[in-house]
Amino acid sequence: MSRKVIVEKREVEAGIIESNARKLAAGFDALGVQEGDVIAVMLRNCQAYLEVIHANRQVGSYYCPINWHFKAEEVKHILLDSGTKILIMQEEFWDSLSTVIPADMTVILVGDKADTSQTQTRHLKNYASWRDGFKERTAYSRTPRGHMAYTSGTTGKPKGVVRIPFNPEERLEKQDEMRLMVQQTLGLLPDSRVLLPAPLYHSAPSLFAQFALQESELFVLTERFDPVELLSLIEKYKIEIVYMVPIMYVRLLKLDEKIRRKYDVSSLRFIASTGAPCAPDVKKAIIDWFGPIVYETYASSEVGLITLVDSEQALKKPGTAGLPVGRAIIRIYDENGAECEPGQIGYIYVRQYAYTDFEYRNNPAARQKVDRDGLINLGDMGYLDEDGYLFVCDRQSDMVISGGVNIYPAEIEAQILQYQGVADCAVFGVPDDEFGESLLACIQPHENADIKVENLREWLSEKVARYKVPKQLLIKHDLPRDDNGKIYKRFLREKYWEGRSRKV
Repeated sequence: MSRKVIVEKREVEAGIIESNARKLAAGFDALGVQEGDVIAVMLRNCQAYLEVIHANRQVGSYYCPINWHFKAEEVKHILLDSGTKILIMQEEFWDSLSTVIPADMTVILVGDKADTSQTQTRHLKNYASWRDGFKERTAYSRTPRGHMAYTSGTTGKPKGVVRIPFNPEERLEKQDEMRLMVQQTLGLLPDSRVLLPAPLYHSAPSLFAQFALQESELFVLTERFDPVELLSLIEKYKIEIVYMVPIMYVRLLKLDEKIRRKYDVSSLRFIASTGAPCAPDVKKAIIDWFGPIVYETYASSEVGLITLVDSEQALKKPGTAGLPVGRAIIRIYDENGAECEPGQIGYIYVRQYAYTDFEYRNNPAARQKVDRDGLINLGDMGYLDEDGYLFVCDRQSDMVISGGVNIYPAEIEAQILQYQGVADCAVFGVPDDEFGESLLACIQPHENADIKVENLREWLSEKVARYKVPKQLLIKHDLPRDDNGKIYKRFLREKYWEGRSRKV
């Protein structure tokens, strides 16, 4: 059977992508890439991205996805902290980022107009011409590695999540176990017809793509999500599996009924979702439309896929994140470290033993802080009911999930505090009907300072990715504080969430 990929709205034989990846791997080898090295990728969803994923598996390097919305200083931190050896990026990003890229770093530009006239001084290469200058190489005996995601935290500085590779003697067994779990949670059975409309710089879409490239008969990758285009592609290619996040459900449900009925989506058998909680009413509406084929998982870059809830379970227990999947373990502990009774809210600790352990790049202390008896807590609070179903109720950390994207207020607060006239600030998540949560910032100015909200918004949009700029910026001259002078952020946040069954 000839496997095909639809990418950049073109049909490509999967064998061509694999052939190009082998050339690319030979190029990486020529540049001295060793096992465990890091290759940063700042690309839109495109064919080159898929080739990079394949090539990294061959040479045993990590690929480090960089969100292409990031600004220069955000990119600079990841490049330096990760120890990136090679940066592969879209040509359109070069002008705005060239000043923060180390002068001795090899940069490979993807694009027809990529200018390599500076090759001798800036190690610039044109992706296609450089790749095609190598012969395919297949004789690698290295341990495959995947992506190295960057996730932030209370410090505001993103940390690289490094997955420790399997021991060679257990690699095949672990890969088979992982493949089975991906089939259960993402629906990726061999020879399926699949569609991915989400950006590859996120962890779950990246995992989805890795397995879709290896398993699927047809893999359709779109550059961005468009609700009408998605329905059209499902009908045109008889798609069986699609990955989405809840904000995509919301935008699909906003379509006029006539448009919804226009497209034949009867080929679908599995809709996979993870990365953000889905409101029960949205889940029910999407199940009513597509049928009982909607599956959701609770997961993270650090711990991987932990739970699974199918449509029947979601309707029976609205709001649940599901039951443990594979060899996952879930425990709920109270503030004293005692295990909670069913229904008692506490700190969620988890571990998925289908994965190897992880560490944070250059930050072993951060890894130790989230560990209890080998289980990991990433800031969520919740409970297990009497049937063992997990419910996520709140966050002990400030992290906000907006439209399926993790946003860490500490990072934004650190930037706002640098703005002239700002004495203090608090950034937190508030309910948003479309995105689930959106950001609100309360700004306390110095005495006599006159801060113009729109000027601050414009300044901030030049410092951080636009999706990190709070939707609402409020001037507050007297922020609530505890006895130590720390802002009572929870007090500010609570009034926006009153009357809601869940706080995330």
